[in-house]
Amino acid sequence: MILLDQVLINEDILSTNFQCDLKQCKGACCTFPGESGAPITSEEIKIVEELYPVFQKYMPESSKKYVEENGFWEKDGTFLGLKCIDKKDCVFVFYEDDVAKCSIEKAYHNGEVEFRKPLSCHLFPIRVANYGGDMLHYEQFDECKPGRETGVKNKTPLIKSVKSALVRKYGEEFYNKLELYMESKNKK
Repeated sequence: MILLDQVLINEDILSTNFQCDLKQCKGACCTFPGESGAPITSEEIKIVEELYPVFQKYMPESSKKYVEENGFWEKDGTFLGLKCIDKKDCVFVFYEDDVAKCSIEKAYHNGEVEFRKPLSCHLFPIRVANYGGDMLHYEQFDECKPGRETGVKNKTPLIKSVKSALVRKYGEEFYNKLELYMESKNKK
C-alpha cells in the first residue's frame, strides 16, 4: 500500500495492465449477477433523478417500467446502489447487438448531459473503500479477462485506462503524482 494525498492505494493498481474490450466482454460490468448494482452517492442520485428524462429515451421499455415501479436506486444500511433487474442487468442497461451499454453514458457521449455516469462505474475495475479515508484497490473479475489481455497486449496501465475517472475524483495533480510514482516504481 502507498499513501498519496491522504488516499491509500493498493499497489496492484500500479502494476496491472488493463484496457476495456467491449467487443469481447460484452459489457459484463453492467450485467454482473448479484444482489445490488454499482455504488452511487446521494449527490449522484440527485443528478440522475434530474436528468432521468434524457437517459430514459435510451432505455428499453421494460427498464423504464421497472424504474417507474421500483425506482433506480436502493439503500442497504449505509450502502447506496443502483438497482438491477432480475439480480443482473443494471436498470440503465440497453443493448446494441449483444453488448450491454449504459444509457447514462450514451447521453453523455451524445453531448446531451455533462454527467458521464456514477463514479463507481467510471472508475471500474478500481474500487473505492472507506477506512477513515479513501482506499483504492483493483477488483479482478473473470468477466474482465479480455480487458486484462488487451491491456497486456497494448501495454496499457490500469491507471491510464481510468485516467479521466481518477482526475474527476481526485484532480489532475493527484493523477500526475500517481503516474510518476508508477513510472518510477516500474523502472526499478
